[in-house]
Amino acid sequence: MSGPERVATRSRVLLALAAVAVAFAAADTYVVVLALPDMVASVGISAEELQRAAPIISGFLLGYVAILPLIGRIADLRGRTPVLVGSLVVFALGSLVTALAYDMPSMVVGRFLQGLGGGGLVPATLALVADLYPAHRRGVPLGIVSAVQEAGSVLGPLLGAVVLAVADWRAIFVLNLVVGVVLALAVRALARRDPAVRAGPPGRRRPDLVGLLLLLLASALALLVVLRPSALLRDLTWGQVFVGLVPGGRWLTPVGLAAMVVLALLVAWCLVARQPLLDLRGWWRTARAADLVGATYLAVALGGVILAFATADPAIELFAEQGWWYLLGSALATVALVVHLRRASDPLVPRGALRARAAWGAAVVSLFVGAALIAAVVDIPLFARTTTYQDSQLMAALVLVRFLVALPVGAVVGGYLVRRLPAGVITAAGMLLAAAAFAVMSTWGVDSLESLSSDVVLVACGFGFGLALAPVNAAVLASTDAAVHGLASAVVVVARMVGMLVGISALTAIGLRRYYAALEDDPMPAAVDVCDGRTRCQAYTDLLAAASIPQEQAVFAGAAVCAVVAAVLALWLFHGARTREVDPRDVVLTSG
Repeated sequence: MSGPERVATRSRVLLALAAVAVAFAAADTYVVVLALPDMVASVGISAEELQRAAPIISGFLLGYVAILPLIGRIADLRGRTPVLVGSLVVFALGSLVTALAYDMPSMVVGRFLQGLGGGGLVPATLALVADLYPAHRRGVPLGIVSAVQEAGSVLGPLLGAVVLAVADWRAIFVLNLVVGVVLALAVRALARRDPAVRAGPPGRRRPDLVGLLLLLLASALALLVVLRPSALLRDLTWGQVFVGLVPGGRWLTPVGLAAMVVLALLVAWCLVARQPLLDLRGWWRTARAADLVGATYLAVALGGVILAFATADPAIELFAEQGWWYLLGSALATVALVVHLRRASDPLVPRGALRARAAWGAAVVSLFVGAALIAAVVDIPLFARTTTYQDSQLMAALVLVRFLVALPVGAVVGGYLVRRLPAGVITAAGMLLAAAAFAVMSTWGVDSLESLSSDVVLVACGFGFGLALAPVNAAVLASTDAAVHGLASAVVVVARMVGMLVGISALTAIGLRRYYAALEDDPMPAAVDVCDGRTRCQAYTDLLAAASIPQEQAVFAGAAVCAVVAAVLALWLFHGARTREVDPRDVVLTSG
């Protein structure tokens, strides 16, 4: 094999590894769907208090969304593979912390780190494709990565179901840990041999033995704090190192304080050593050059929105009890961000970068697309579980496959249509198709999923969403400079995820209001009355299903409205965007 052929092969393998990493990160967003009851039970929360588990989900979302804009800038400044490797290491660390979690705070920290690492993979992979392939050869790799990213939403619940069938919930995160470490090592090894990849600062490094020793010692002490081996706890001498200085504080013990001291020594060594194990100084300089202050303001603003909705109990409220305070903090951070962007010499979002109507309009349209999309991802399996597949969570999740298989196909078709039709027309057509499908779903009854027509509706809905995604990104790419394409694409992704979060909260609240209104009009009889003295029977289960259908119908109707709004906004905001001059092969990936 010749030199160019070897380079091409390594490039394809490297991109495949990055695509697998993106798929695992996307799947991790949904992997806790089935494992959540067992996870909260392991930290002392009962099934009746499941709403207290909201931080497990919101923590991941907060880490995932907040990092996207900053990491896009860092990938341009420092290189693609350092960001990929770093993100995989953080993802693996978060998986380890989650697997070893012993209380709610440690579990939330682990999920936050997983989101942080998973979010960093997306913009780095976008830039990596551009580095490895010229514009005329990006079609196939972009389509593949787009497909695996969208497939993550169904792979997560399925992966969780398979693992839970044979092992404990912690095995899910042990698997994530292994995959993250293996991928990080493989990406780093391949990048060193591929001259086409911007792998970061050049030069041969000597191993940092002092840093490695401190890292191993800190890790060993931390594991002792978390695992608390029973043999040591019972020992009269060694057991003293686990006695807390305050009640219930694992880290405020001699062994916990020792772990924190060694970790502080590791950080200090990495800051002063010439060739440290972790280049903290280099990463700090890069983060500052990427406008860390502006990124912090943006993270706080997004975090306020996420916490206001994700920590609410949708059965009784749209916002969390303290949601207005979160939104106030988000508003103040937004004001601070605007002031900072106007004053900073090199801001996170360069002045005028998103000034064009189609540029900021793409974020607005993406917000409503996300609000409609989450209704399909969450409520289609929920409807299936309520009606046809009451006894199988796995079969209910598989119903969503009919929707998801059409989505990447629509994304590819939409990407190629932007060369012939305006982006607004394509986006509107896709969202109106999705809206029509949701309108049909809003009329579904108990036996609707048993009909072949339901498959047609689900496929049409997925294809409609896919058709709309690529033109949205084409509009933002056509309306911004090449120097900010990565940042602009990240903004569109962030807008869609925020729309998904706000949408699921608002639509669920609307659906539950419809459910309770239906119960007031036609109260449910007691289970013992329906089941001849027994507390549960199939007849009563059928009654519960019938009572829940109006709730799902209301959610689907609300999603149809969001899809129509997205279509109308796209026609207006994308008018005049010169998307037909953008190579469609360059926007297929960002549609994921």
